[in-house]
Order: sequence, then C-alpha cells, then structure tokens
Amino acid sequence: MDTNLLIRYESNYMKLYIVGTPIGNLEDISLRALRILKEVDFVLCEDTRVTRVLLDKYEIKTPTISYFQHSGLTKVNQIIDLLKNGKNLALVSDAGTPGISDPGNKLIELVLKELPEVRIEPIPGACAAICALSISGLPTDKFIFYGFLPHKKGKETILKEIISNKFTSVFYESTHRILKTLGKLKDLGLMDKQVVVCREVTKKFETTYRGKIEEVLENLEKDVTKGEFVVIIS
Repeated sequence: MDTNLLIRYESNYMKLYIVGTPIGNLEDISLRALRILKEVDFVLCEDTRVTRVLLDKYEIKTPTISYFQHSGLTKVNQIIDLLKNGKNLALVSDAGTPGISDPGNKLIELVLKELPEVRIEPIPGACAAICALSISGLPTDKFIFYGFLPHKKGKETILKEIISNKFTSVFYESTHRILKTLGKLKDLGLMDKQVVVCREVTKKFETTYRGKIEEVLENLEKDVTKGEFVVIIS
C-alpha cells in the first residue's frame, strides 16, 4: 500500500490517548502530552477540578469530562458514543499514569470490547512506583508491584508473600496506614532486607527513608507521616 494512503487511512481512526500527568511537580509533563491534550476533543478526568489546574497552567482550553472509579454505565456509553462519532479523547488520572492503580484499565477493556478498531495510544509520563524504584538503589531488573494493599482482608497474606519474595517488592501506602503496615512487616519477621520508603515523590516535602525496617520505622516515627508513600523492599 502507498505510504501516503496508509497515513491518510490511519489518520481517520478514532483515538483514545492514555496520557501520563505529573504526580506532584507540574513541570513533569512532556511536550507530546501537552500537544495531545490541546488537540483532542475531550479530556476524560478522574477529577475535573484537579485536571483543570494542570490544563490552566499550560493554557489548554480542551473541554473535560468526568470519568472515575464509580462512573456508571451511562457515562461509559457516553464515552463510547463520542468515539463512535469520530471524537479523539485523552484519558488522564489525577496524577501519574492512567491504568496503574486506578480504573483506567476498565475503560480501556470496555472500549476494546465495543470498538476494537479504536487506536489506543500511550503517552508516557510519571509513575510514582517507577520514580521511587529509580532512586532506590535496589535491584530493579525484576520487581513485583502490588499497588495499594487491601485494608484488611488478605493483607497479612500479601505481607508474608512480600517478606519471602526473591525479587524487589513495591507497593503504595497512605498516611493513615504507613506506620501500622511497616510495624506489621516487622512483627511478621522482616528483619535483614533493605527497605526504602519514599514520601511525596516530586513534591515540596519529598523525603526518602532507607535502611532496615527498624531504622526506617524509627525515622518515620520521628518525622511527619503526612502524604503518600511508596514502599520498596529488597
């Protein structure tokens, strides 16, 4: 097929872009991501108010549509209809890469089911887990990512698995549970492995704690435990 014909043919495809956005510092966004956010017909947002802060900073006027974890079938059908009508859409989360510990993967699954001809393109951006791994100093050629751990049911089973893992383990934890989770790991027998805890990655009060579980716990207990945490265990 003639290359020019192929380009024209592909340009007619409706597109859903999965756009990574900053996890703290609003400068952490690519030129390509900014261009896509300007060019699409609508931006699908976890929280339109949060995304509007980013869009306003870069003078992007693209209309936004709310899409989040509890969006019902009516909202999904609205998005499907927009794609059917030839609209190009960008999906963003409040922070980071959509589909990683957020409901973006569900929308992609439904779009692929209803409209397999839609082109779904990733626009790379920040991810807290990858950022933290990059400065951990721990082996990263193989790692297991757990996202947010369950609050109660099944949590102890996962923590025991993390303790026995042969590969580096990564998970997210919240302000209210970080000390309790690390304390539980200690009680379950995590002693000699190296632990890295990153707080508020890329944000004003970014802090990294390193050492054995006892050292990290001691330092965290002395410090402010506000914010979001990435925990990495060798």
